[in-house]
Amino acid sequence: MVCVLGAMDQEIAAFAAAVDVRKKEIWNGFPFIHGALFGHEVVVAQSGVGKTLSAMVTQRIIDTYAPTRILVTGIAGALNRAYKVGDTIVADSCVQHDMDATAVGFARGEVPYTKLRFIECDRRMVEAAVTYVPASGSVHRGRIVTGDVFVRNRSEPSLAYLTEQLSGDAVEMEGASIGLVAAMNRIEFLLIRTISDLADGSAPPDFPAFLRCASQNSLQCVRHVLDDVAVE
Repeated sequence: MVCVLGAMDQEIAAFAAAVDVRKKEIWNGFPFIHGALFGHEVVVAQSGVGKTLSAMVTQRIIDTYAPTRILVTGIAGALNRAYKVGDTIVADSCVQHDMDATAVGFARGEVPYTKLRFIECDRRMVEAAVTYVPASGSVHRGRIVTGDVFVRNRSEPSLAYLTEQLSGDAVEMEGASIGLVAAMNRIEFLLIRTISDLADGSAPPDFPAFLRCASQNSLQCVRHVLDDVAVE
């Protein structure tokens, strides 16, 4: 089984519409939709915004449905100046940028007393995802940084660490927390985002319409990945 997660209901709207639903439940306000998607058994769920909720929901899904793959989709802000709104980023890896125990000798992003810092995405799914051809925009392969803060000005000197220390290409609020849960449970993990802004306080003029397009983009990218890696 494959789990597809998006933080907001708009981010998973296209998936919810495409699933041949067998069962739907609401857990603590979060919808879990179990069914078939393009011939694959899936559970599509809303994770909630931020690291804590997304980690909690992910573990609940693992305990309930035992997925073998977890795919995270949605939107992100660009840190890499080559990225444009509407582009797709496939994460090689992700890291919690606000995990900061540097004062006691750990590297920024490193979870203390573990070997976990940069969380690698599954190689097979990454290689499949980067061959996806979207309806518009480019596909990039890079690093996504995650934290419980909405980045509105990537040029702010206090945020220089996002690119200078962590080599971040895009920023969002759930990916690395879900990736950490997946890693601890030894589950294959992929993180894909559509660039919604340039981490500069701007947004597309018609943001609801953009979210609908981003959700469709995520759906088609996930379909491409699942069709590619299904033969094992």
